[in-house]
Amino acid sequence: MDASLKETLIGWANEYNDPKYFQEDPIIFPTHFARMYQEGAASLADVEISALLACHLAWGRRSMIVRDCGRMLDEMEWRPYDYVMGGEYRDEAASLHRTVKWSEFAAICGRLRTIYGTRESIEGMSDAEIRCRIYGQKEDRKAPNKKISMMRRWMVRDDGKVDLGVWKKSDKTALILPLDVHVHDQATALGLTARRQKDIVTAREITDAFMEIWPDDPCLGDFALFGYGVTHKQSERRP
Repeated sequence: MDASLKETLIGWANEYNDPKYFQEDPIIFPTHFARMYQEGAASLADVEISALLACHLAWGRRSMIVRDCGRMLDEMEWRPYDYVMGGEYRDEAASLHRTVKWSEFAAICGRLRTIYGTRESIEGMSDAEIRCRIYGQKEDRKAPNKKISMMRRWMVRDDGKVDLGVWKKSDKTALILPLDVHVHDQATALGLTARRQKDIVTAREITDAFMEIWPDDPCLGDFALFGYGVTHKQSERRP
């Protein structure tokens, strides 16, 4: 990676790793519970559940994601852990967010109830366990697991700016960049990957590129890609 690109990426990361750019973003929900957790008014499980569910709805326009996450937490009376452990969920075919139905939300809550019946935190669960045992998806070793990587970034990174840093036993260097279509497009335009597949190999390749700049915190590069998206119109980006 040439020095000019490194300098540009560092500049974007420093500028956009700022809460003011994330006031209308699903991270505001686990942030709310993380603050309560720090004050002793919520549990770590409240933060985890709100993060898992907010990430599950995190596709589409951010305004719609935030609206529907709010509806979901209203249903839970803003007590995620109590709601999950209570065992009575809204379970119907109506849409919660886009194609995600309330019945899917109920199934996730039911699986979480089983898990929290045997442990206080999901920290330490593998991506495969979270994918299959919580989200109820089939195992897929090639999947980038964007939702899970996003949730991990929120929970682990601890610079006190946007991310929450409530998982104290996890290593920032083990995080993988949350890869979706937009992130892939941005990374491709910047020359961070030439792979067309949006899979775990590509996610790791982009993460490794950021490891050259931030060896102790490669997912800081996620904010650099956000910066690229903010500063470049769609017509200016490489297809």
